[in-house]
Amino acid sequence: MKRILLLALLLLAACSPRATETPSGPQTITIMTHDSFAASEEVVKAFEDANHAKVVFLQSGDTGAVLNKAILTKDAPLADVLFGVDNTFLSRALDADIFEAYEPLALQEIPAAFKLDPSNRALPVDYGDVCINYDKKYFADHNLIVPQSLEDLTRPEYAGLLVVENPATSSTGLAFLFATVAHYGDSFTDYWQALKDNGVVVVDGWETAYYTNFSASSGRGPQPMVVSYGSSPAAEVIYADPPVTDAPTASILGPDTCFRQIEFVGILKGTQNRALAEKFVDFMLSRQFQEDVPLQMFVYPVNPNANLPEAFTKYAQAPKQTAALPPDVIAENRDAWIQAWTDVVLK
Repeated sequence: MKRILLLALLLLAACSPRATETPSGPQTITIMTHDSFAASEEVVKAFEDANHAKVVFLQSGDTGAVLNKAILTKDAPLADVLFGVDNTFLSRALDADIFEAYEPLALQEIPAAFKLDPSNRALPVDYGDVCINYDKKYFADHNLIVPQSLEDLTRPEYAGLLVVENPATSSTGLAFLFATVAHYGDSFTDYWQALKDNGVVVVDGWETAYYTNFSASSGRGPQPMVVSYGSSPAAEVIYADPPVTDAPTASILGPDTCFRQIEFVGILKGTQNRALAEKFVDFMLSRQFQEDVPLQMFVYPVNPNANLPEAFTKYAQAPKQTAALPPDVIAENRDAWIQAWTDVVLK
């Protein structure tokens, strides 16, 4: 009888909560992003505090590299959420079926032009215009007229003055390639042959193009024109040391010279944190995060209720007519276009 009573007491003790037991720690959520992702510490902390969570950001290279990593590891995902797939790579992400569908309430506030996935697996977060930036001082010092069109860039006075990113390794380079396809159609390779003959310089990614080759950024680069963003002039003012009162750069905004990039977030299939992943997506579409976007990543928020900072509205430049291609056309032709570009420019 005593043995039975002792066993019952032991079982009861095992099932009862201990008075000295400490509360469980915060739940960790991992967000896979491209290397250009940024968010204010206080904004991230607000999410963590509100959800008793710890956010870990897994930066994994340029957009193409991030997507490749997510596809290769989709059976054992490295993260719960992926941010940074844009409309140049969207079809590849959807075809690979790496995202779970989710429809946040905030999606109702976002303009239809940004909603490129009817299945709501990839949800829009921000957008920016890939344009050619130029060094104002270089053009003034050399008494050069700033080119106003894609055609102008092939003229002899601009020989060797443009640096672009390889579209096979850079989403920025791919966006500019798409701008030329949208403008020239099937003859885009003829245009790229003309650019090659005029000394266009090609590098692997945006950081090299902007911080090494571009004359206005490093002060030593050989090219006064670079494929970057219409918002880059704002960044030049905000981060200038010593401070400046005007942007040293500007963008070429002629028709079809810029391509609009839209970035998306998606919940990765196989996540063990589905509920928290949904909350993080909700957070990225909230006004708090959306208003943090412009001065962190120098792109525009998709939520029209988000306010833009004064410096951003004053110095960022937006084209009136961007080049555009339907997502299904991109999906069908992207790889062939990249190969055709490679055959002309790199061989």
